[in-house]
Amino acid sequence: MNPLHAASAPLPDVRRIAVLRANGLGDYVVGEPALAALRAAYPDAEITLLGAAHTAALLADRPAPVDRVVVVPPVHGVRVGSDAPDATEAEIDAWAADRRAESYDLAVQLHGGGGNSNRLLLRLGAATTVGAATPDAPKPDRWVPYTSFQHDTLRWLEVVGAAGAPPVRLEPELAVTDADLTASLAVVPATDEPLVVVHPGATDPRRCYPEDRLGRIARVLADRGARVVVVGGPSEADRVAAVARGFGGDVQTIVGGLALPGLVGLLARADLLLANDSGPRHIAAAVGTATVAVFTHANLADVAPLTRARHRALVSWHGGCRVCGLRVLDGWCGHGASATHDVHEDDVRDAAVELFEQVAREGAAARNPLQRNPRLV
Repeated sequence: MNPLHAASAPLPDVRRIAVLRANGLGDYVVGEPALAALRAAYPDAEITLLGAAHTAALLADRPAPVDRVVVVPPVHGVRVGSDAPDATEAEIDAWAADRRAESYDLAVQLHGGGGNSNRLLLRLGAATTVGAATPDAPKPDRWVPYTSFQHDTLRWLEVVGAAGAPPVRLEPELAVTDADLTASLAVVPATDEPLVVVHPGATDPRRCYPEDRLGRIARVLADRGARVVVVGGPSEADRVAAVARGFGGDVQTIVGGLALPGLVGLLARADLLLANDSGPRHIAAAVGTATVAVFTHANLADVAPLTRARHRALVSWHGGCRVCGLRVLDGWCGHGASATHDVHEDDVRDAAVELFEQVAREGAAARNPLQRNPRLV
């Protein structure tokens, strides 16, 4: 029997569901099929995502499998994207008391092995709790083992299966709105050229492929007719500039000039994204855009795209720091240098050219998100 189809029966009388997943934007996208399964299994329930502030911003005014997002305070071991100090016990108590007042019928943990996240889950007072758990973690009422080197999309589908929610699809989806497209067009006006977006950043700098190589690869695509736009957040200005230097010519760069709606709109309009393992790569795939990205061997196992028809994943099998050689899975060395530099530039270039030519052959209709993108709302 396919274990993904071996879901438990849906629980009776479930009106309110809480889902704990308070990590990065890419993590939200990877877990979105599990949320869609919960929505399909419990169509009349209110689903509250206990998430991060940036996830709340992403989902604002956007159709999604969840009804609302409640931001989780910076709890030790259950936090992301904030330099604020850990919340005090009194702050966590107050937050958890507010959640208990919601009277959740079901609370689901999609946030890791449970050492910290299951402790927080169990403070919500839900009638039934479900989650993943390592051997030493507190156990919810229903749980599945949390093991290394399992793809997160499949992991979280197993978890919601234990909550009575069989899968409805494997590929993540993110709706694209008119507001997204309007915001992106204000910064990157439409042209008839195929659009290639380059994003050189990542939350972990070890995931970042050398920027000069990304620039040279982008130039090869430009020589084949692509319009190239290099994007990054305010903290990624140096990386964006390095890509532009590698490009060796005039290229549009955007640093911090796109809020999340504009970024979503730009990625939906793109024919191809050239990037690292990052939130924008996950968003691009979820809105239907082809992607080429470089992964460490560790991230290949748990978050790389599951399909290859429109995605190419180049892999660093060594995954060691460019300065000292320490491998990603062996700890943090502090250098903040690339651990994907051993992936040969020719391999990334060839994959990018191949996929660019594939999507370019799809024609002008494929470059118009109004016609191409079934996720446009």
